[in-house]
Amino acid sequence: MKTLIIVTLLFLPMHAHAQNTTTFRDASGQTTGTATTYGNVTTFRDGRGQTTGTATRENNSTTTFRNPLGQQTGTATAPRR
Repeated sequence: MKTLIIVTLLFLPMHAHAQNTTTFRDASGQTTGTATTYGNVTTFRDGRGQTTGTATRENNSTTTFRNPLGQQTGTATAPRR
């Protein structure tokens, strides 16, 4: 099943969104995790590459946080300017 999903994703059309990755390292230089932003979604991964959660920025300045199962764990709303 995983192979089918991976192969399917390879053939999806690419969007013009920029992908931005931040790598987190400990004091010895070992990778402890990453945060990759694609469009309005940031995906967080641990040092082994396992997804630990996501943050989705909505148009109304609200960010929704989800765990690896896709369950909502919280929200944050920016103050209006």
